[in-house]
Amino acid sequence: MGSTAPNPMVGCVIVVEDQIIAEGYTSPYGGAHAEVNAIKAVKDVSLLPKATLYVTLEPCAHFGKTPPCSDLIITHKIPRVVIGCLDEHEKVCGKGIAKLKAAGCEVTVGVLEDECKLHHKRFFTYHTKKRPYIILKWAESSYGYIAPLSKSETKPVWISNTHSRQLVHQWRAEEQAILVGANTVIQDNPSLTTRDVEGANPIRIVIDLKNSLAEIYQIFNSESKTIRLTADEISSDKPLASEVCKALYKHQINSVIIEGGQKTLQAFIDENLWDEARIFTGELKLDEGIQSPKINGTLSTETWIGSDCLKILRND
Repeated sequence: MGSTAPNPMVGCVIVVEDQIIAEGYTSPYGGAHAEVNAIKAVKDVSLLPKATLYVTLEPCAHFGKTPPCSDLIITHKIPRVVIGCLDEHEKVCGKGIAKLKAAGCEVTVGVLEDECKLHHKRFFTYHTKKRPYIILKWAESSYGYIAPLSKSETKPVWISNTHSRQLVHQWRAEEQAILVGANTVIQDNPSLTTRDVEGANPIRIVIDLKNSLAEIYQIFNSESKTIRLTADEISSDKPLASEVCKALYKHQINSVIIEGGQKTLQAFIDENLWDEARIFTGELKLDEGIQSPKINGTLSTETWIGSDCLKILRND
């Protein structure tokens, strides 16, 4: 997770006579796809003409950074292919299956389809809804506040505990991008990196309509790429979240964590442009200040991380 975007993170297993002879998954972007890695892992390629290849997503049929996976399957005369779900990318969408069938492959589609679609939710959201998969994240006090009204230092006021913050850094490593508004940069001067875990830093995105943020802030350092969304890309006359989604789609961002302030988070909630909300309730005694966003969603999980309660909501 976090390394293959904008490609999907696909898994593949090759089986002969009910024995797994190889498996593979998608390399970081620009590298080999899952099917290629699985076929390369086969020690005895003479077994392939009697093998079954299982893959979570339809093999591609077009040239991108790499040649079509369907062609490689055909070249190795793999007779049976079992596919979790159809690839909804317009460049594929049935073309890989058609090519395999035309070459004489026995193709089965839709095995564990719901699970595979859930696994590929970021990729599908990007291609079907023309926007990234959107995760909202914030921490609030038990009184429902996310920040004090004022503070004496330009740094975050931590409501969640250190273990929760480390988990957030893991989430950052799993997504392609992270987004905040200009006010969060001014108030907290965040770096938005994965410094507490091993993993790549996400692309940092800041909404700066007036293009007024000086590059003295940490978000503009060399630790990761930063995209500044200004009035050149976002119309201030139109709904903010919708405009941001259009801009992120153009930048080929297929998943984003939004860690902005109340105004930014509420904009995405009000426009119903979100898929998950990850909400920590911490022990910090903050009984006044900036109220947390107002959201309705389906409770997916509720867990405790030390003294923090983490609720994950789905936007069904």
